[in-house]
Amino acid sequence: MTEQRQWQRQHGEHGQHGDREDADAIAKAWDELVDAARRTVTDGLVVGTSGNVSVRVGGTVLVTPSGVPYDRLRPEDAVGVDLEGRQLFGDLSPTSELPMHLAIYRSTDAGAVVHTHAVHATAVSMLVAELPAVHYMAGILGGPPRVAPYALYGTEELADHMLHALRDRTGCLLQNHGTITYGDSLSQAYDRTAQLEWMSRLWLTAAAVPGHAPTLLSPSRLREAEERLKGYGQPAG
Repeated sequence: MTEQRQWQRQHGEHGQHGDREDADAIAKAWDELVDAARRTVTDGLVVGTSGNVSVRVGGTVLVTPSGVPYDRLRPEDAVGVDLEGRQLFGDLSPTSELPMHLAIYRSTDAGAVVHTHAVHATAVSMLVAELPAVHYMAGILGGPPRVAPYALYGTEELADHMLHALRDRTGCLLQNHGTITYGDSLSQAYDRTAQLEWMSRLWLTAAAVPGHAPTLLSPSRLREAEERLKGYGQPAG
């Protein structure tokens, strides 16, 4: 039995979660979410069960559960909530960082959110108020990512700080905590997370050279790159 069929058998192909097409879409999205969550571990962006991932399917937000190792997640472990945080299905509790995820979905048209505790980005969050413009890939985030002031994890206060830092951005740093990015899809959100961590490592590496300061890109150079990056990749079709 495929994971998708297992999920349908567990949650039903019809009923309160929609028709069979809805169940198919949610089952597929859950598989993609689990793959992305596992990738954050293999790529060294999180340790253990830290960090979390979510994806939106219509009015349902699928999220990683709290405190469960990603390699143990099964189709029947799917957790879904609505945009107000009411649990729609699943026996496990959603991630403690649910307020941040929901704040992004309620404020943007995001299709997915990735939160990590990436080492270099977290280090940068303790040093500056904004990651300096060391590379043009900052353009995929809308500009140099800001640092949201520290607040206790899982709180509305942290979610509010995050939204402020995300103004005109698709990613930010969380002071003494980690990163959060969003995108139209999980792959896009994940790529933004990976690029943010890479740019953080780049700045830390360059800034560590004694007697030298990294050259930075001007706002006009960044805007130029941002416009060009909008057409990056292969055309759809």
